[in-house]
Amino acid sequence: MTQAEREQENGKEKEKEREKEKEKEQRGIKRPIAPPVIPEPLQEQIQSNFIVVLHPGSKTLRIGRATDTLPATVPHVIARRHKQTCQPRYEDGWLVREGLNKPESNEQRQNGLKMVDQAIWSKKMSNGVRRTPVSAEQARSYNRLIRPAGLDTSSRMKWTNTAHHPEHLVGEEALYVNPTDCYNVHWPISRGQLNLHGGAGGSLTAVLADLEAIWSHVIQKQLEIPLKDLKYYRCILLVPDIYNRHHIKELVNMLLLNMGFSAIVVHQESVCATFGSGLSSACVVDVGDQKTSLCCVEDGVSHRNSRLCLAYGGADVTRCFFWLLQRAGFPYRECQLSNRVDCILLQQLKETFCHLDQDISGLQDHEFRTRFPESPALLYQVRLGDEKLQAPMALFYPSTFGIVGQKMTSLQHRSQGDPEDPHDEHYLLGTQSKQDQSSKASAERKSLPKPPGFEGELSSQGGDPSERGGGAHGQDVELGHSQNDCLMGGAEMEEPPSALLSRKTAMTQFEGKALGLDKAILHSIDCCASDETKRKMYSSILVVGGGLLFHRAQEFLQHRILNKMPPSFRRVVESVEVITRPKVHWLLRTLAYSGLTWS
Repeated sequence: MTQAEREQENGKEKEKEREKEKEKEQRGIKRPIAPPVIPEPLQEQIQSNFIVVLHPGSKTLRIGRATDTLPATVPHVIARRHKQTCQPRYEDGWLVREGLNKPESNEQRQNGLKMVDQAIWSKKMSNGVRRTPVSAEQARSYNRLIRPAGLDTSSRMKWTNTAHHPEHLVGEEALYVNPTDCYNVHWPISRGQLNLHGGAGGSLTAVLADLEAIWSHVIQKQLEIPLKDLKYYRCILLVPDIYNRHHIKELVNMLLLNMGFSAIVVHQESVCATFGSGLSSACVVDVGDQKTSLCCVEDGVSHRNSRLCLAYGGADVTRCFFWLLQRAGFPYRECQLSNRVDCILLQQLKETFCHLDQDISGLQDHEFRTRFPESPALLYQVRLGDEKLQAPMALFYPSTFGIVGQKMTSLQHRSQGDPEDPHDEHYLLGTQSKQDQSSKASAERKSLPKPPGFEGELSSQGGDPSERGGGAHGQDVELGHSQNDCLMGGAEMEEPPSALLSRKTAMTQFEGKALGLDKAILHSIDCCASDETKRKMYSSILVVGGGLLFHRAQEFLQHRILNKMPPSFRRVVESVEVITRPKVHWLLRTLAYSGLTWS
């Protein structure tokens, strides 16, 4: 057959195939269609101006966009109008707290003050001379004779106008609600946790409603974001290092379901503090208004065992300063801790007068003004001595606060479990323990002498029974190990009851103690796993929060840490660096741009 004949024959065969294809299509039989190539979804570009960062504190709410230079700072308080005219008035305490009016309180306060005075006298001034103590009697004899002088009455402050009967008032407006008006005043967060109590507005539902009202108001008024537009925004929520898992879950549900944010990321305060300060590792000391929290952060990981929460802060220093002022004959004799505007004045006096500079000694004259709503402005003279140094030193000798019968130190405890979460902490811990026991049994079996043909039998059945626990069991083990940071080790389950009881008893006794700030820092660092991590923590102690912003606080804290740190680390640590005024970039643009999974 010639080449031409072959080509002609091939052409005829192709023609027949095309005719068959047409016949199939006419009969309704279609050719299989290849699945289209599905393009990978494009990664959505997150715009940082559509990210709202929320940092709720006991006294102050900080909130802003991730692109803002500084956050909006608002008093974290709300005043709610009474639903009935004869309803009794209720107000959460600010400087008043439980455990202050016990019979032992004054004795404990005096003993703490003696330790403070001994510490002041033992440390020499920069010129090598010991400080001469000044007694309160020297200042009292002068202050008792002081009478206030009137100032210009045209600049009188006014109470918040409630003539239009608003349902609630937030921030500064709530602080200056007239006590005679029919409003309850609530601080929804106390000592870093939701302020749940048995009084009016103390239920979980009421506290969450207060938080939603405050945050919604500030978002609308300060950030100028309509609430209906929150579906276009994401939220970063900063939470304490020692947190209540159930409360965090309720806050997340409120932000997503009630307020309508499209997504949320929850971060711990200590980790965000290191990011915002440009540090990779640090022992973070957050001295807030009502609590002080400590945690060691290494490469963005918060070490669980190093977390401590001390139930005192700047408000306790303010109250202690007021007690010392009264001992020195404070000329504003009408001052009361139960009065909201007096608390604001005392806070200002503490921030103005108090310091940690031991070179400042002797009696000094000061003046201050009182500007209260519907009252004339008055000018007072006051003479003070060691009171300005003694008050902030109470952070290192907390018995000076006079708090009796209260839990002063908290540790990170295991979660109580979540009935709505099938893979909660208890489930993960149980499966992790089963895996540990299975691995131990497997190792014991492998160590025993095997009879002939045993290995072949195992291989024919698919391997070690401990490794054939099914896909679900293997997945549980993986989940357990992936959450080692938030679980206690599985070895705890194997402790004998006596050892477990003694360890829990030691923890309870530890939590009952009121640790000074320097001792708490040393304890937190000592809980780190390795000496290398401890060395990093001693080299970088980051102090944040507004409770320790006293003059010379950095040098004072550094001196106490150096004197009390273990001798073995003094030879290893080149320098103990204490950072008390970090240049924090508002709310961590690093986090806003990081590859986080939004829930």
